[in-house]
Amino acid sequence: MVTPGQPVPLPSHIHYELLLQLLEQQTMATVYPSPHLKQQTQELIFTLRKALSQQRQLEQTCKLSNVPVEYQWSTNQPLDRFSAEVGNG
Repeated sequence: MVTPGQPVPLPSHIHYELLLQLLEQQTMATVYPSPHLKQQTQELIFTLRKALSQQRQLEQTCKLSNVPVEYQWSTNQPLDRFSAEVGNG
């Protein structure tokens, strides 16, 4: 259950984008000659796109429910700490 006022931690969208770029640009170029590896890579890309889409749906539900969302950059470092370090760096 969500505690009132407590943000829901979610991965930053950049995590998905970095993985997708790597898979689409580098992995696909490498596995292209192998139909089996190419198919598996395409399935992985599809799964990541679906995960991002589902996260966006969750974000929309949170927004409609007035539940804050906090994007996480790491499992070890909360977003507010990251923002403070970037501001001081």
